Amino acid sequence: MRRLLPILTVLAAIVAVWYAAAVWMNATWVFDQAERNGQVVTWAEVIPQTMAQDRPLLPPPHQVAATLWKGVAGQAVTSKRSLVYHSFITFRGTMMGFGLGILFGVGLAISIVRFRVMEMSVMPWAIISQTVPIVALAPMILAVSFQLGIESREVPKAIISAYLSFFPVLVSMVKGLRSPDAAQLDLLRTYSASDPQTFWKLRLPASLPYFFASLKVAIAAALVGTIVGELPTGAIEGLGARMLIGSQFGEPLIMWASLVAAALLAGVLIVAVGLVERAANRRMGVRA
Repeated sequence: MRRLLPILTVLAAIVAVWYAAAVWMNATWVFDQAERNGQVVTWAEVIPQTMAQDRPLLPPPHQVAATLWKGVAGQAVTSKRSLVYHSFITFRGTMMGFGLGILFGVGLAISIVRFRVMEMSVMPWAIISQTVPIVALAPMILAVSFQLGIESREVPKAIISAYLSFFPVLVSMVKGLRSPDAAQLDLLRTYSASDPQTFWKLRLPASLPYFFASLKVAIAAALVGTIVGELPTGAIEGLGARMLIGSQFGEPLIMWASLVAAALLAGVLIVAVGLVERAANRRMGVRA
């Protein structure tokens, strides 16, 4: 309970601020309607009306929760209106990009640690790549994919997702692979350990805490990349597509419910990474 109390306190503060903002932003429409009808309304009359608008400027939490519940439990899982269905589409793209990001980030980190020239030539470009806005880069990736004859919309989404997720893995793995101190390296040299043996017996185990810490950032970045990738691809499936549909058709409740669903999906993925980390630590005999 003590561990949950700070989380619940922050959540309660967010909900309170959210309700206050909803009243303030949605009250404009209520006052405008009252003025057109020649009526004078008080705040006691305004507040209930800000909580039940069909298309509010900022939906209050209970309306978003009701729409979210309708999208999750009120539809068949296979329905195109189901948020479970769209969450699975986004989850699939996220895991594809996440896997590619891990492979690319770890492979590049090993090369940088092993070869000095890779650090001098590749690392600066990896850093510069993260300054390019992904919103501007996504349509370019889509156009190039179509020019190469790749008609699947999953591939551009996976590339965009991997683009955002590889960098945290790269930086953390470089730091982790270099974390063994000189005394540990000298000890292995006295045993005539080869470079591959040093890597597998010392560098790789030492990098695991850094690796799992980076995965929690990378999985969230991969989800963001997948959602961003769904916007310019003209996708009709996925949480990003639902957000876009809600925005285009003036349905803020759909947009906000999809946004909350994406946040919940991110939380589940981060918890899953944490469980894998705990299992790996137990396997290696690490005490929490």
